[in-house]
Amino acid sequence: MHIDLVIVGAGPAGLAAARLAAEAGIKAVVLDEQAQPGGQIYRNVTKATPRQHQILGPEFGKGRALADGLSHPNLTHLPGAVVWSVSAPPTGDVAVTFSQQGVARTLSARRLLLATGATERPMPLPGWTLPGVMTAGAAQILIKQSGLVPQGAVLAGSGPLLYLVAAQMLRAGSPPLALVETQSAGDRLRALRHLPRAALGASYLLKGLGLLAELRRGGVARYRGATRLTIEGEEAAQALSFTHRGKAHRIDCTMVLLHHGVIPNTQASRLLGLDHIWHSAQHCFAPVIDAWGRSSRGAVFVAGDGGGIGGAQTAALSGQIAALEIAHDLGAVPTASRDLMARNLRARRSLDLAARPFLDAAFLPYPTALLPEDQTIICRCEEVSAGDIRRSAALGCRGPAQLKTFTRAGMGPCQGRNCAATLTHLLADHHQTVPETVGSLRIRPPLKPVTLGELASLAPLPAAPGAD
Repeated sequence: MHIDLVIVGAGPAGLAAARLAAEAGIKAVVLDEQAQPGGQIYRNVTKATPRQHQILGPEFGKGRALADGLSHPNLTHLPGAVVWSVSAPPTGDVAVTFSQQGVARTLSARRLLLATGATERPMPLPGWTLPGVMTAGAAQILIKQSGLVPQGAVLAGSGPLLYLVAAQMLRAGSPPLALVETQSAGDRLRALRHLPRAALGASYLLKGLGLLAELRRGGVARYRGATRLTIEGEEAAQALSFTHRGKAHRIDCTMVLLHHGVIPNTQASRLLGLDHIWHSAQHCFAPVIDAWGRSSRGAVFVAGDGGGIGGAQTAALSGQIAALEIAHDLGAVPTASRDLMARNLRARRSLDLAARPFLDAAFLPYPTALLPEDQTIICRCEEVSAGDIRRSAALGCRGPAQLKTFTRAGMGPCQGRNCAATLTHLLADHHQTVPETVGSLRIRPPLKPVTLGELASLAPLPAAPGAD
């Protein structure tokens, strides 16, 4: 099957890009792992019950219009499609290989848009591998997908998502036992210099203040500036212990929800060999892209949080901007029309991003989770500890690719999604250098586990109606 554009991801960026491209006359295929469009932020928005909408809040409902945009005749949406290989030669078409319902297929296209979104930053703490410990984002998936609300949970870490999940649990009648926050008073003070600019994006600030007020009314306890977080338990999580204002605390709980920010999902962009840059404010790598979202490989574009964390509205606007340039590349949109439409979209995106420097500075990652204690497991797939990483570094290991040989870290089923960021921080700290010098894991296909049956079934995707 040969098409104009293939979009990987049906979150805000992918959905907004798909609709604009389709209306410009571009034939596109949208591949997404989930059964329903929406990505993580709008997961299951087309099937959610009224009660789920009430719990999740009005922002969640905005995703319905984006998801409905897939109905355009120029679009082919393939749900449940797990992309496990992508390639983009210097000249010629890009190729995407994926599995759907146990069958592997490949398709080629003139342009590729990666709208793979973000992943939660790993937060390795003592006890984080115990049953009953998950990320705050995973808990939110349970609410959105299945209507299941965590019981007897403590939320720990840093970032606005903690407030949102806590408020949603409160609305569902299962408030968290406490919020244990790791950002310090110094972080908040240093963030104040960004406040004048953040006022341009006042909607974010007002939403955050509204969530905090909701939590106060609900009586949810908050501990800010917490340190020495440890999850206690033998067979499962039993308590979270920490230090707050110089005093030791222990909260009995059966579930701990961790979160200290999100980072771009760069698995596919690294597999393609795109250029990446270290974003010091967000403590993560992101693909190098221009103002249109074009990467170092001209036929490949990146939009949304996969190209730098900005949130749902910014992601949708970035998707539209990338789609404009793709349509222009393919001769469907004249230069003057492209520039006129992009001017408005960029102005709106600039306003939407105004609060980002303030948020990045106010909600820094938990330092101890960036550089965990020696006994803490880092690579859960291969059970590699922080001490193993430091010992390998002392033996002369200087980069994550070499670290695979020393320890097998990053070689498990997750292919480094849950440990790559921590590996980079640990190596950079040991060698007293910057993360950009250390780099990240080298990614190879398959991006996700593939069965032999899927490999045996690999064939080109049959042409869809209207496709060339």
